Amino acid sequence: MTAAGDILEVRAAPRLPRLNLGRAGRWAFAAAAPVLLLAVWQALYALGVVRPILLPPPTRIAATLWSLIASGELPRHVGVSALRVLEGFALSASLALALGVAIGLSRTLDRFLDLLIQLVKPIPPIAWIPLAILWFGIGEEAKVYIIVVGGFFPILINTIDGIRQTDTRFVELAKLLEVPRWKFIRQVVLPGALPPIMSGLRIGLNVSWMCVVAAELIAASSGIGYLIMDARQLSQTDVVLAGMATMGVLGKLTDDALRLVERRLITWRTSFGGV
Repeated sequence: MTAAGDILEVRAAPRLPRLNLGRAGRWAFAAAAPVLLLAVWQALYALGVVRPILLPPPTRIAATLWSLIASGELPRHVGVSALRVLEGFALSASLALALGVAIGLSRTLDRFLDLLIQLVKPIPPIAWIPLAILWFGIGEEAKVYIIVVGGFFPILINTIDGIRQTDTRFVELAKLLEVPRWKFIRQVVLPGALPPIMSGLRIGLNVSWMCVVAAELIAASSGIGYLIMDARQLSQTDVVLAGMATMGVLGKLTDDALRLVERRLITWRTSFGGV
């Protein structure tokens, strides 16, 4: 050992080379995993490993999807479910954003509501179905209520966290300069909280799509959830999987729409340059 002791040299881990792909290449790379899954699935069916009654092949599901689209049945169910999700998400986002900003800015309100939020938050939306029927009957209001409950808490928690992440230096500077409170909130607090707020909105929207299936268990006669449940009772596995695939595509499209809004609003945010 040297007199000064051993000096450990910390070396950065070598980074993997980044793939320089064009737009078409990126799309192809992203589609590789789903295509591979479908290919393996189809191969297992061809080899007789899986029973068609339990897991129909992708080709049969694609044919079922086309049949549902051509008959107009699937677009009708999609329209009904999409309207319910948008109504529920709009209500949950409005309520959660308003309450989240208020709690994030007020320690008194935070202490007053924290225990209540922590007790109610873990209750799954499907557990609210009996109360929804008692309170609102079996109409559209009960279905929208279940979606509101599902989307509310992810948006609320992310909004509160976003507001609390405001740099204390900005707070002290605003007090020193005597900046009006509402101007400070509008121009400093809210822009800085946008990234977690947008993340909460995206999670809330995804949960809303999941909750619409539970919501459409309430005496529904239309919607993707109704289509899936009705097909399950008739043992139409291909229709069940077609409905699930439709839900996945709808969730992906609406999430992409929110991501586009996020990029427009948060122009200063940088993304991690990974592989």
